[in-house]
Amino acid sequence: MATTVERESVGTAGTPAGGVRPSAPDVTPAPAPGGRRRIVFIVIGVALLGLIGTGVRRWIFNLSHVSSDNAQVDGHVIPVLPKVGGFVAEVRARENQQVQAGDLLVTLDASDFRARLAQTEADLSAALATVSSKSRVGQAEATVTQMQSNAEKAHADLDRIQPLAAQGIVSPQSLDAAEAAVRSADAALASAQAALAGADAHVASARASRDQAALQLSYTRIVAPTSGVVSRKTVEVGQLVQPGQPLMAVVPLDDIWVTANLKETEIADVKPGDPVDVTVDAYPGEHFRCLTESISPATGAKFSMLPPDNATGNFTKVVQRVPVRIACTQSTDRTKMLRPGMSVVATIQTK
Repeated sequence: MATTVERESVGTAGTPAGGVRPSAPDVTPAPAPGGRRRIVFIVIGVALLGLIGTGVRRWIFNLSHVSSDNAQVDGHVIPVLPKVGGFVAEVRARENQQVQAGDLLVTLDASDFRARLAQTEADLSAALATVSSKSRVGQAEATVTQMQSNAEKAHADLDRIQPLAAQGIVSPQSLDAAEAAVRSADAALASAQAALAGADAHVASARASRDQAALQLSYTRIVAPTSGVVSRKTVEVGQLVQPGQPLMAVVPLDDIWVTANLKETEIADVKPGDPVDVTVDAYPGEHFRCLTESISPATGAKFSMLPPDNATGNFTKVVQRVPVRIACTQSTDRTKMLRPGMSVVATIQTK
């Protein structure tokens, strides 16, 4: 009886009671240490090859190119200045407005200038009326004719007396009198001619005064000196301005260039006409095709207010920068205009 119970509890072949065999644990073999090292070496090798390839490519590129991010867009900033003083009557220009050459920007009060012009025109009319008087002109012309005849007679008398005086036929007093008569006749003729020309000079002076007054009146209309964009407008209606006072500036965006400040060790192969690729910080991915125009005759330090003096004894060698002017044209896309002051990267192809 006891033997039967033991067999039922133990089962067959060591199987626990209930007939369920426990499953064996799933064990995955770990990779060999040599395989991990091989993967690390492959990754490092690929990275090194990439770095070496990039370095070689950069070195080859630098053999025929010079690049600098010390560059900016330059252009003309033309000031708008009044030539006469006065109160501002009208301001037609707005900040950042596109204007054309000759467009009216500012108008000054012209009352005083119109009055001055009217006065000078009256003076000119009076001078013309005086000169156009036939009696005065005829009298001056007759006087000139008479003085010219007297001078011719005096010269003729002197020519006849001089040979006789040389032979002792006439006295020296007669020769002196003839010479004095010539000088007197010449002076009288010159005076008559000056009197006749004086009327014309009076008219010319009056006409010049009238033209000057008209010119001053025209200066009350201040126009754009060139086509461009208005900037830095400081003038307002009612303001009293003086000659030469800055009112605003006009920036012609169609006349721009790039100034690249290259190191003095980089300009050996740079020459005018070299192609330049310009990228602008404001327009990522946009490239402008330009050309090298000229190289500055001196470094930027020489044009500073206090240029360095290496003869003072405190000498520290610093690589100098040489400005290179690069000619560029605006993009056809008006939303990507080059504007003076923008930072750019200029790459010059030297070979």
